[in-house]
Amino acid sequence: MLEKLDLTKTLGKEEYKRKMARLEPKLGKLQRECRAYGIPVMIAFEGYGASGKGVQIGELIKALDPRGFEVYAVKNETEEEKMHPFMWRFWTKLPSKGRFAIYDSAWYRKVLADRFDKKVKKGKLENAYRSICSFEEQLTADGMVMIKIFLAIHKKEQKKRFDKLLSSEETAWRVSKEDLKRYKNFEKYQQINEEMLTRTDTEYAPWNMVEAVDRRYATAKIYAIVIRTLEEKIEETKRQRKELKKAGKQEVCTSSDGRLKESVLGKTDLSLCYTREAYKKKLDKLQKKMEKLHGELYRRRIPVVLGFEGWDAGGKGGAIKRLTERMDPRGYVVHPTASPNDIEKAHHYLWRFWMDMPKAGHVTIFDRTWYGRVMVERIEGFCTKQEWQRAYKEINDMEKDLTDAGAIVLKFWMQIDKDEQARRFKARQENPEKRWKITEEDWRNREKWDQYEEAVDEMLIRTSTPNAPWVVVEGNDKYYARIKVLETVVDAIEARLR
Repeated sequence: MLEKLDLTKTLGKEEYKRKMARLEPKLGKLQRECRAYGIPVMIAFEGYGASGKGVQIGELIKALDPRGFEVYAVKNETEEEKMHPFMWRFWTKLPSKGRFAIYDSAWYRKVLADRFDKKVKKGKLENAYRSICSFEEQLTADGMVMIKIFLAIHKKEQKKRFDKLLSSEETAWRVSKEDLKRYKNFEKYQQINEEMLTRTDTEYAPWNMVEAVDRRYATAKIYAIVIRTLEEKIEETKRQRKELKKAGKQEVCTSSDGRLKESVLGKTDLSLCYTREAYKKKLDKLQKKMEKLHGELYRRRIPVVLGFEGWDAGGKGGAIKRLTERMDPRGYVVHPTASPNDIEKAHHYLWRFWMDMPKAGHVTIFDRTWYGRVMVERIEGFCTKQEWQRAYKEINDMEKDLTDAGAIVLKFWMQIDKDEQARRFKARQENPEKRWKITEEDWRNREKWDQYEEAVDEMLIRTSTPNAPWVVVEGNDKYYARIKVLETVVDAIEARLR
């Protein structure tokens, strides 16, 4: 890409003024339309040192309402960011529907500057590319406008700009030792950029190359790129809404193209149980181990993500309580996942879970998880068939990001049969202290048992991976279920610590 650019292109002052007089109000209008249609926009600026990212961002935002955008300067990772997967800091900086987010450098640092500085090994480099492409694909599939702009200058121009910045105390700080090192090895760094551009130039998130030697030419071209992309998205959104209105309702389909022949849940032996005496003995031993291992997790900075799903009254709460009873409360958090609120609905469905992922050395337990997308949202028609079908890959990719960053990820399905659920529902209704646990929705969900069973089987088969396995917990006997959960977590941590 880079070698084909004509970096001699310029734009005269008068012609520039004429162009901008037309482009600036048009961009402001498009921002208002994006807000009206609930279209989120991400604009990422990349390029060589001194290529003008800050200048061009400053020019771009002149046409925008400052109440509708945020600008993020992406520099070296903070200590907090280093303790999470590298894409975490970008997931947590997504714009909500109708807003713009502009990035001065973006999520490419690991495959550019860090790679140049030999901070990234080959295996981690491949993981980084996978994470980047997955991130962009997931967001654009969900309706995000992603505009990626690369500002290109040649080595001679870079030296000229560095010399000018270094000549004044007021601007010399803008040129780092790393900038100068990359300048001295310009050709090598250009090859790294070329590979990045080639590997991340996709149909859903293409690169826009901007010849940036002449500032006016670059500004006008950037405006034209952003305007064209937004116009196309707005027209697409209008067309989709018109088609949806004509169809009468959103397409909803809860069944797969064909029911999976294999039933994971059907193989579960729900007769497994422990006596009260055996349970107490095992519980005490395992909780003591968990107490010790929790401290070791913190010392070695290993994050742990535990997800609990299961039938209503399946025993999630009881298992979580026994798991955490002797853990240091400063080192873990339990997130009960409810229906998304308005802020969460204004983002990608995985955003709220990324926000709560643990930093290194901490444990996060989710009581209900991101798998709601392929269960309740699928069954109740809260998302389309296309949305829940692509969610399997999206979820697998997210969990791979976590484990690539060193996390232990385990998911538990608390399995009981329909008769046991009915017994527990009745017991809750008859106990004033537990009556709050049973709702009309629980009874309504029970009527859709077969649909949920199909969805759960498909979920377990499609998203149980070596790095983030599903563990089906035989839960008719609460004692057995609690011990199995504790044993599984203890075994996984011990295996990591060996």
